[in-house]
Order: sequence, then C-alpha cells, then structure tokens
Amino acid sequence: MMRLNPEGYLRFVQADRYVSTFAGAEANVAVSLANYGVDAAFVSKLPAHEIGQSAVNALRKYGVDTSFVVRGGDRVGVYYCEKGASQRASKVIYDRAYSAIATASEGDFDWDAIFRDVDWFHFTGITPALSESMAKITLQAAKKAKERGVTVSCDLNFRKKLWSKERAGQVMGELCRYVDYCIANEEDAKDVFGIEADNTDIDSGKLDRAGYVSVAKKLTDRFGFKGVAITLRESVSASDNNWSAMLYVDGNAVFSRKYAMHIVDRVGGGDSFGGGLIYSLLQGYDSQKAIEFAVAASCLKHSIEGDFNLVSVSEVEALAGGNASGRVQR
Repeated sequence: MMRLNPEGYLRFVQADRYVSTFAGAEANVAVSLANYGVDAAFVSKLPAHEIGQSAVNALRKYGVDTSFVVRGGDRVGVYYCEKGASQRASKVIYDRAYSAIATASEGDFDWDAIFRDVDWFHFTGITPALSESMAKITLQAAKKAKERGVTVSCDLNFRKKLWSKERAGQVMGELCRYVDYCIANEEDAKDVFGIEADNTDIDSGKLDRAGYVSVAKKLTDRFGFKGVAITLRESVSASDNNWSAMLYVDGNAVFSRKYAMHIVDRVGGGDSFGGGLIYSLLQGYDSQKAIEFAVAASCLKHSIEGDFNLVSVSEVEALAGGNASGRVQR
C-alpha cells in the first residue's frame, strides 16, 4: 500500500504536502529478507494503473520477486502516518476500504504454483482484517502451505482500526492452527486471545519477563507452535524506547540484550524483527543467536525513515556483536 506522511514531524493539520512511499507489513518483511540475500517473493493484488505499478517497482528496487502480484482492482490502499515526538504519540489513519487486495477473490491466487519450491510462508493479522474475502484467502493460503510442508509464520499484528478483538480472535484462532512460529508484541496476545502477561503495564513501560514466558507457554499449549517470539517495547516516550525480545522454543525461553533507542521512524519496527527472525531461523541459528539477530535488525530499523528496513546482514551482525557506538564507518 502507499504511505503518506507530513514532512518531518508536522501534524496532519499543519501539513500542506505529503511524502509518499510504499509499505505494508508483509512487504516490509520481504524487503528485509531480500536485503539479507534471501530469495523473497511478495503475493498481493494491485491495480494495473501507474500507482499500482509504482508499488510493484518499490519492491523490485530492493530485489523482491513480484511475479505473483496479481494485477487488477481500482485502487491501492493508503495509510497516513503522523510521526510522534517526545510525549506526543504517532498517529495512523487508514484508507484501505475497497482496495485491490481487500476486494480480491479466492480465484486470484494459484497457491500450488505460488508454493512450489518454497521453504517459508509469512503473513500477518493485518491481511485477514482487510475483508471477509481476505480472511478466507489467508486461510486458504495457510492450509495449502501446510499441505506442501512449508514452514508458516504469523505476526498477530492486531489493528483495532481494522477489526474488533472478537472478530480477530475468531479468525486468527483458526489461522493459527496452521502456524509454526508466532510473533507478537506486548499487546497482541491479550487483544486477540485474551492471554495477558502478569505484572506488566505497557503504558508505563513496566515489563515482567516471567509474565511473557507464561504468555508464550499458553499460546504454545493452545496452538502447538514450534516457537513464539514476543517483542518487548518499553516506551519512555515517542522518541525513546527500550527494545528487546524473547524467543520461546521447546519449553525454553531466551531473552535478547536490551537496546536504548532514539527513534527516527518506528513504523515497520515489528516487521523488521519478523524479517530478522525468519532469516536467522532459515540459517539454522540457535535460539539465542536468532533472537539477538532479530532484535538488532529491528533496532537498526528504528533509525531509518520509511517502513522498509534497509540494512545488511553485516550491519546487523555488528550491532548484535556489541558494536553499538554509531561511529562513522570509513
């Protein structure tokens, strides 16, 4: 979809011009993986007009395969982003109704062809929230992926502006039956499945590690996940966050180091974490190395304008290895 945001830190009501880029949760993950050298393809539906082509070109620019993007429909979904600063929160306004992907039909996608020679399929809770038809298409894709032995990951990514908690719980509860690795943040498990971490207050930034281990265990017991990753964001302000994560596999939880981030652009932070985690698991990293890579990748994304995480494996590995000085590289 297209992202439109006022220049710099202007508010919507101040803006007389908007900067346009292209974005989207799964697209952000695909770009991350392509930058790491993984053959990544994006599946969607976009109009055949010039704006749709511009969205396709944005993915191609970073090496993402767009051959499975169906062309048709009338419009590209849009979201408006007002960047927060200090104690003023960022704001997002969606304009996604009747977009090409929201009005797609099950016959638009040949999942047998799409999943041929594929190792991993990733989707988020945003896609089935777009429409009833997309909920059915996402379920169709998840089922077909499992039939073909493809590893499936899902970021719960609950968006209250797109659907209700009750509907999200119903749809995601069915989809998660086909998921191997679940990614969530400190709110998603509670909002979607009513599973809440003890001794935690996300508004004050108070996080309790034992509570998140309990959340991961409950999710695993309910759905049989191979792994659960939970990002842990401690919000000091809109401009400064502490950032870490947990990976729960085979009854064991490992935690990453914590980064104190001064934020340039936080949108796409969770997607960059997902891309880093998928890459590290595809590489066969152990749980500790995997979570360190994913968190370092996401930490770097918070320093980059736009939704895409434009970093290399070597840059992520340098940060994960302790090089956090930010000194000029000559």
